[in-house]
Amino acid sequence: MTITHLPAGPTDDVPYEPWDGEEEALAAAAAAGRRAAEWIRSLPQAPAPGPVGTWLLRDLPETIETATTSLDPQDCDRMEPDGVMVDGTGGIDDETRSALAAVPCAVQDARWLTPDQQIRLVAVASLVLGAVRLLAEDPGTAITTGELARMWDLVDHAIA
Repeated sequence: MTITHLPAGPTDDVPYEPWDGEEEALAAAAAAGRRAAEWIRSLPQAPAPGPVGTWLLRDLPETIETATTSLDPQDCDRMEPDGVMVDGTGGIDDETRSALAAVPCAVQDARWLTPDQQIRLVAVASLVLGAVRLLAEDPGTAITTGELARMWDLVDHAIA
């Protein structure tokens, strides 16, 4: 078997063409993020000021809004011209990803919230991270088949 490596130009030499429904899908993501952030801000506040209470009330909603408004189908998994595979980020940075991944640990310290509220917070953070990964792995399928939209339906269910 012979493997032939074709010459590859820079990744920016091909203009980006948005997927059918991309604009609407990204608008729906931003709207779902705003709804989730609003719900989080409506949760009971900690009985005493503390880092977890502040983080949940202020930082987490902002993180969710940042994640859902930063989604970028162009930042998907790809192969560099030198043949190295690069994992896409779906448009979110490491700090945002890390903050969302910390939710399952942080809610355990939010003892003033009910278990139902805590698990809903975990679900929202997990769904947002899942949507980011879905978009990074296969933006065309995520957008055109409604998979991404389904994630926002699940977020809405978690905050209802």
